[in-house]
Amino acid sequence: MNWFTKTFSSTIGRKIIMSITGLFLCSFLVVHLIGNFQLFKDDGGLAFNVYSEFMGHNPVIRTLEIVLLLGFIFHIYDAIVLTRKNKAARPVSYANNHPEENSTWSSRNMGLLGTVILVFLIIHLYNFFWRARFGDVPEDAAGVENLYMVVVDSFQMWWYVAIYVISMIALAYHLIHGFQSAFQTLGLTHKKYTPFIQAFGYAFSVLICLGFAIMPLYFFFFF
Repeated sequence: MNWFTKTFSSTIGRKIIMSITGLFLCSFLVVHLIGNFQLFKDDGGLAFNVYSEFMGHNPVIRTLEIVLLLGFIFHIYDAIVLTRKNKAARPVSYANNHPEENSTWSSRNMGLLGTVILVFLIIHLYNFFWRARFGDVPEDAAGVENLYMVVVDSFQMWWYVAIYVISMIALAYHLIHGFQSAFQTLGLTHKKYTPFIQAFGYAFSVLICLGFAIMPLYFFFFF
């Protein structure tokens, strides 16, 4: 086993990978949210369908999808490995342990939050990505797949809207801890800048997840 493999299979190496992939996935959330705002255009979904067509057939985007998939895989795998290592290191909890006194709720429940997000991701990918690539989606007036109607139909189901919103709440808590933790792991901390990073991370987490949660609520209640 060479030094590279040893480094990135160690605990600190896995934390570094999680931090880098986590920040990369944050950038994906921004791009994805901006693209999804096409849903709010009053054009019967034409802009969103054109955007979806471009994202689904552009060779550069298709290549980046592989990078994105690898980012998810590494992030999830290392999270599972680190969680198991932490439990193995202390299989029995301390009798007088009071973690709430020195840690946040989100930091203590990253495993639970990550599980909720993973389940949502599987459902979400099947409902939209899988159907767009391998399903039979009718075309709109412009001759492109009418994924807008797939979105509208999905957000008319109360249980799907509930899952979506709950998952966005879980994602917000996950990001609140993960964003600032990533900078700390990468050594990007400074008494002058860390408070700003923490505040920015909190605002980023809330606004991004609120933006996603608004979409199903809008189509369920007002469409």
